Amino acid sequence: MTPSETAEILAREGLRPPKTLTLSVTGACNLKCLHCWVEAGPASSSSHVPIDTLLRTVEEFALLGGTGIRFTGGELLCHPGWLDLVRLARTLRFGEISLQTNGMLLSDRHAAVLAEHDFPGLNVQISLDGASAQTHDLVRGGGAFDAALAGIGCLVRAGLGPRLSVFFTEMRHNLHEIPDLLELCERLGVASVATGCLVHCGRAVEDSPVAPADLDQYRCLLDRFQSDPRFRALYARFGTVAPLEWLTAESHCPTGCTFVENPYLTPGGILYPCLMCHADAYAVSAVHQKGLAAAFAEGAPLWSSLLQVSHRRAQSLPQCQGCPEAGACAAGCMGRAWGSWGDLMAADDRCALRQLVGRRKRSQD
Repeated sequence: MTPSETAEILAREGLRPPKTLTLSVTGACNLKCLHCWVEAGPASSSSHVPIDTLLRTVEEFALLGGTGIRFTGGELLCHPGWLDLVRLARTLRFGEISLQTNGMLLSDRHAAVLAEHDFPGLNVQISLDGASAQTHDLVRGGGAFDAALAGIGCLVRAGLGPRLSVFFTEMRHNLHEIPDLLELCERLGVASVATGCLVHCGRAVEDSPVAPADLDQYRCLLDRFQSDPRFRALYARFGTVAPLEWLTAESHCPTGCTFVENPYLTPGGILYPCLMCHADAYAVSAVHQKGLAAAFAEGAPLWSSLLQVSHRRAQSLPQCQGCPEAGACAAGCMGRAWGSWGDLMAADDRCALRQLVGRRKRSQD
């Protein structure tokens, strides 16, 4: 199967071509976070995808016309060949190269090598789940916060502050710290901060010590945003928080699911059409053996039918009927619905939050 043949099959099925591949290089991790969606485990070389396989996959994605690549895990830096992947991606001239890491294993040597490959499309995303050790370490374990800050320091000293972003998972115990996190990241020299709310799957199950934030907490966040000029100023400079984006957006243009544009390949060689939608009935397996071009061609009919399911959601979900926010959210994220409820035709778990923000926004008009 050639890349051009694959592109023709995708187009025939009404699917957009892939743009950014999230490539999970290992299932190993030096942590065992309480909210881990993929339930990454203790570092082990047996969890690593062979480096030759990964290098071939990166090359295949470039031939398919991909313009961005995101390396993740598990913990990316547990894989001994992660820097080789960065070098190759840079050689292949991907427009965007992203690294997702907990930051704890970063060293000045790593940062110096990354600085040699610096370009505007490079992004290093470090997870911080709080503005304090107490909050962050509740999720990730003792010492994780200080080690993450040390990793950030390595990157900043190497001149990579403009390429550095922080990702924060919104949870019940930490949502109130978003303003403090922005203050911290300004002091550290971080270029941007983005957040996403906890998906109730993986390790974040019913009996987990961590849980999604509730609506009252989001009301407090909105109140703080509207009453605190300093918070608004920092947020305007480098923050992205979904409910605040919904509140401040002048207009909305829902696009629905962007199938195949942002595919996700697991360490076990399972290809999902979207980073968020891990529905096995719509996945392609043994991709490391088949190759990416053949895998995308095989998956195209499955993903075309899944796209039709996505299109039906807004018309079929009872929660959407008569909802004033339906035009803005297009029934929300099907992947989040699957992750939270195991049902593609369930409501997005942020449905009530979207309605809360919508009421707030309409009251200001």
